[in-house]
Amino acid sequence: MAIAYREWREGDDLALLEIWGGPETVQAGQFRGTLAPSGNSPWRRCIVAEDVVDGVAIPVAAAVVHEASLHPERLWAYVEVARDHRRAGLGSTLLTMLRHEAAQAPSGVSRLRCKVEPGTPGAAFAEAAGLAPIQRSRLVVVDPAPLKLPVFGDGSESAATDQVEDLATGSVELSDVVGRYYTAVHGWDSPGELSVAAVQRLFLDDLSGAHGAIVLRAPKASAFGHGIAASRKGRLEGFAISYAAATPGADGGADAGAGAGGSAGPTEVFLGHEPKLGVDEARAAVRDLLALIAYQHPVMLELDDAMTALRTVVEPLLESGKAHVQGSETLVVSDPA
Repeated sequence: MAIAYREWREGDDLALLEIWGGPETVQAGQFRGTLAPSGNSPWRRCIVAEDVVDGVAIPVAAAVVHEASLHPERLWAYVEVARDHRRAGLGSTLLTMLRHEAAQAPSGVSRLRCKVEPGTPGAAFAEAAGLAPIQRSRLVVVDPAPLKLPVFGDGSESAATDQVEDLATGSVELSDVVGRYYTAVHGWDSPGELSVAAVQRLFLDDLSGAHGAIVLRAPKASAFGHGIAASRKGRLEGFAISYAAATPGADGGADAGAGAGGSAGPTEVFLGHEPKLGVDEARAAVRDLLALIAYQHPVMLELDDAMTALRTVVEPLLESGKAHVQGSETLVVSDPA
């Protein structure tokens, strides 16, 4: 086996697809889409390993490292080697080459991260390379009517209408809470400062697949103090955004919480809360919204371990059989700090 290394060229994707076959994991399928010619806007370096046989060079492995506009504190990295060329040092060599390129990234960021599925060759390779899990993510399908419907205020229709509202996905109020919630539950891999425009693009506009939003508000408040009739809308405490069609994870590997729904299966929903709420308030907000949105139809949620309030509501449903994990878990693995 005579191995040569070079930069990615047009047509390598088709040549490698013939050698690799279908992706072994969902994560591999996603990251294959990041294999592309090297460039500086955005910064990306992509390397191909060729096996030279009788003077003919055949691509058998590839690796890529690139900067991320979302979660900019680490670089995304991916290595894939044809099955019949593994355990020969190609993956390790490619990773070493990626680290050399990462050291020259214009952002000054050099730590690598990737997504892997537990128990796979990719996870074993990442562990051997010193990349350790920093987060676990699961897709959870919640069955219809998993929780008792909440009672709002005095139980009247008007009380419920005051607190549960269909809100336009273009709402600045919604964008503000969604952005701060996403930042709050990604302290382990900061997304940086998210503008309203960025939140709209990632989670709420038509291209994100956003189909609609329901919000939960606190009871109406008075604008003039105690004893004066309440007229002002209560603050937004929780949100549930539904997605009508499959969309890729934000930023080529970052977990945006947006994805596939469709009439044939569960509707995917991004469910969250005002991050300033206390522990009990946050749990109540996501519990009440989940009871409402899953009352008649199943929903699918992306559940990260960092989503504490949502986990306290969903994990008992998993234990009782009222929800189940779809597919395999995903681990985000990273170089140590």
